[in-house]
Amino acid sequence: MKDYEINEETLAIMPDDVWSSMVLEDDFKYEVNKTPLEILDYSCKYFGSSYPGRKDGSKDILNSSYKLPILVEDTRNIIFFPTSSPLDDSCTWISLGNIKDYRKVGKNKTEILFKNNKVMTVDVSYYSFNNQVMRASRLESIIRNRKEKAK
Repeated sequence: MKDYEINEETLAIMPDDVWSSMVLEDDFKYEVNKTPLEILDYSCKYFGSSYPGRKDGSKDILNSSYKLPILVEDTRNIIFFPTSSPLDDSCTWISLGNIKDYRKVGKNKTEILFKNNKVMTVDVSYYSFNNQVMRASRLESIIRNRKEKAK
């Protein structure tokens, strides 16, 4: 698959090799001939922005500059967050809205339970993963509150 738009059923985007990714959805798994960051950028552009633009927005809203969550699509609040630096070849992107629960499994691993009961383990400490969930949740909350004020 050449192009892929992130949607509400997208659970995670994982690097497969140097030039491709594995996209996990509710019922499907796709190999996409783009890096996770390229998929993020393509999806942001598809929905009217770009990865650098969304990153700048997150940076200003959260007053932070590293491992920023990205609001990919704003009418449905589709937010993804990285498990490590987005420039890292091993960086996986996780959908905030599809997480049901997560727990520590081993020293530097976290098991994610998605809303559809699929389970995925990532090579990230529980502390770091929890921090990323909290940061993404804060972004979602601030944006939701701003939308409510605008009504």
